[in-house]
Amino acid sequence: MSRFIAITAVRDFEGRIRQAITGALHGDLQTLPPAVLQAGTDDIFKQLTGAPPEVIILGPGVHPDDAFKLATVIDLQYPEISLLMVAEPSTDIVLKAMHAGIRDVVAPEADINELRVLLERACLASASRRRGMQATESGQERGRVIAVMSPKGGVGKTTVATNLAIGLATLAPMSVVIVDLDLQFGDVASGLMLEPEHSITEAVHGSAAQDSMVLKAFLTVHPAGIYALCAPQKPSDSDYITADHVTRLLNQLATEFKYVVVDTAPGLGEHCLATLELATDGVWVCGMDVPSIRGLRKCFSVLKELQLLPQGRHTVLNFADRKSGLSVQDVEATIGVPIDTVIPRSRTLPYSTNRGIPVLQGTARDSAIKGLRKLVQRFDPRLESTPQNKLHRRVVVS
Repeated sequence: MSRFIAITAVRDFEGRIRQAITGALHGDLQTLPPAVLQAGTDDIFKQLTGAPPEVIILGPGVHPDDAFKLATVIDLQYPEISLLMVAEPSTDIVLKAMHAGIRDVVAPEADINELRVLLERACLASASRRRGMQATESGQERGRVIAVMSPKGGVGKTTVATNLAIGLATLAPMSVVIVDLDLQFGDVASGLMLEPEHSITEAVHGSAAQDSMVLKAFLTVHPAGIYALCAPQKPSDSDYITADHVTRLLNQLATEFKYVVVDTAPGLGEHCLATLELATDGVWVCGMDVPSIRGLRKCFSVLKELQLLPQGRHTVLNFADRKSGLSVQDVEATIGVPIDTVIPRSRTLPYSTNRGIPVLQGTARDSAIKGLRKLVQRFDPRLESTPQNKLHRRVVVS
C-alpha cells in the first residue's frame, strides 16, 4: 500500500494532496510540520506511523536549502523513497533538486490532476526501486523477462513471440517459458499447435500462486523444449486475473526460467503495464504502415513519461516491403529510435502460423527466418559484448 508523507504547514496544499490521493491512489497521507527538518533523519522517521513511506513531499513552507539537505540524506539512506519538492520551478532550483535526488519539482499552485499524475509516477518509481533492492539483497539470479508488445493488433506480435521462444530454446533448452497475456483472444496455443490442459487462470489462483514447483505442473510442454502458459479458453475468465496476479506470476517464473517471453495484448492495459514493471527487455513489433508506426511512437512517448521503458529495447519492423512506399529510415525518423530487426514480408510465415509450427522450429531458408534469428541472437549471452553499432547496423529491405 502506498504511503505519502507531506512536510508542510500550508493547509490548502495539504487538502489538494489529499484530494489527489483519495479515490485514485492506495494509501493515506501523514503531514509533518517543517520544524521536523531541524531534527535528524532518524528522528523524522520515528514520527511516522503505519507502513514505510514511498513518497515524501517537501513543501510548501519548507526552505529550499533544508529540502535539499534532507533529500540528499534520504537519497543515500533510503533510495527506494521518491521525493517531490514544491517550489516555483527555475533552472537553478531544478538543477539543485536533481543533484539532491529529488524526482520532480512542482509549483505550489499545481492543480489536483497534476498532483495525481506526479504521485502516480513517484509510486511507480518507488516500487521499481524496491523490487530491484529486494532482488539484489536475496542474491537470487533471475531470468530475463521479455515483453513482446505492440500498440496495435495485426502486426504479427504473436508470431514474433512464439518464434523468439523457440529460438531461445536453442540457447537454453527447457529453460524458456512463453506466457500468453492476451487474456481474451490469445493465440499462443494455436501458434504452437498446443492443446493445454491448464491455462493462466488456474496458474494465478490456488496453490500454484504460492509454490513455483506446483506452478510448473500447470505449464504445457512443447516438443521444441519450451514451456507455455496459455490464455484462458473463455474471454470472460480474464476478469478474474488482476495486475497483481501478473506481477506475482512473472516473479515466480523469473526465478525458475532463464527466459520468460510474455506475449502481451495490444495497447497498454493494466496487465501490460504490470509486465513492463518487471521486464528486463521489451520487444516492440510494428508493421510497415503509417497507423502502426504512429501508434508505436505514441507508445514510446507514454512509457517514457511513466518511466516504464525496460533497459533492453528491441524494435522489430515486421512485414517490411520496399513496395509499401516507406523505408526503414522513414520508420526510424517517426518513432525516434533505431530499428533493430527487420523481418521482410514472406509467404513462409503465414503458412507456418496456419500450421502451428514456428518457422524457427524447422530448417527452411527464408529472409524472414534470417530476421527472426537475428532477433534471437540479441539475447545470446555470448554476444552481449557485441558493440551496439553492429546491433543497429542499417538493414536494406528487399
